[in-house]
Amino acid sequence: MLLISCPNCGSRDETEFHYGGQAHVPYPENPNELNDVEWSRYLFYRENTKGAFAERWLHSTGCRQWFNMLRDTVTYDIQAIYPMGTPRPDSPAATSSNPGTKPGTTAPEGATK
Repeated sequence: MLLISCPNCGSRDETEFHYGGQAHVPYPENPNELNDVEWSRYLFYRENTKGAFAERWLHSTGCRQWFNMLRDTVTYDIQAIYPMGTPRPDSPAATSSNPGTKPGTTAPEGATK
């Protein structure tokens, strides 16, 4: 079970959150000019990264706010949580917005293993 640090509410159990897919997928500039293949690529084709991956999450049973998370898909370690609309952090060990945890995580040691 993951312990996710909501930027608004603090650390909560993962059952309070809803996964929203890959983060930073740009909307097409001219959607009316796309053919069916181009629309299918926009809607359904996503990276399947092994390692650090930027994701969108919704705190569905709390503040109902969206945020981005940089998470390792192999170890499930949460490397960063950052607001929607901001760029993905460069460093995979980016500092968490949750004080009181070790840098690069949002949960106590072993909580995400």
